[in-house]
Amino acid sequence: MNKDVLIRLANHEIPVKIKVKTTINADETFELMVSGRYSQKAGASFLQYEEVLEEGTVRTIVKVAAEEALILRGGAVKMRLPFRLHKRMRGSYEMPFGTFETMTMAKRIEHTKGLIDILYDFNMQGSPGGTYHLEITFQEDEQ
Repeated sequence: MNKDVLIRLANHEIPVKIKVKTTINADETFELMVSGRYSQKAGASFLQYEEVLEEGTVRTIVKVAAEEALILRGGAVKMRLPFRLHKRMRGSYEMPFGTFETMTMAKRIEHTKGLIDILYDFNMQGSPGGTYHLEITFQEDEQ
């Protein structure tokens, strides 16, 4: 990465191509390809993107710092999933018929150039939802 790109990264958002791959219990996989924006502020990295579902548009923000991460979703789906390495974190998942409490336990949070990798156990309303592996890869969109 050249110095000009690093300066742009430090100062504002850059357009990126994003691939979100979610694997549940090592046997069920979902993939999403979208365009979005990447930025860095106050020691944290941010990815923002939108996806269109049957229910409507969902805006997602993924924030990653040293040993923690946060996924915020708004619009047709409202969700707040916080992660801290080896700690139980309480979140929420809002649906038309009510808000459910979620719990995450991150086993791995890694962020390198072009990759956010989070492995976590997920519970909703106290019931185990499985082990989730979230791999988000992204690269600058040079259109």
